[in-house]
Amino acid sequence: MAARIYQRPKSAMQSGKARSDEWVLEFEQSEARKPDPLMGWTGSGDTQAQVSLTFPTKVAAKAYAEKYGITARVYATPPKGLKLQAYADNFR
Repeated sequence: MAARIYQRPKSAMQSGKARSDEWVLEFEQSEARKPDPLMGWTGSGDTQAQVSLTFPTKVAAKAYAEKYGITARVYATPPKGLKLQAYADNFR
């Protein structure tokens, strides 16, 4: 059972940073998705891919994975950089 651990990114729809400090453990898909012949929707029989667990810290997420024997890869959070510019630069 493989999983990935990452920090939840800031929502692109709003300027707030709510829930951006949480760490998420998501299981990777174990089988490929197939199109349904009747409806055309894609799906698979893998129910673990639907599970998403949240943790307050990276250490807690890694401890959970180790406790239950889950091989997890931790993805580093990209550095947050500010683009400093003047308001007048929007009109150049």
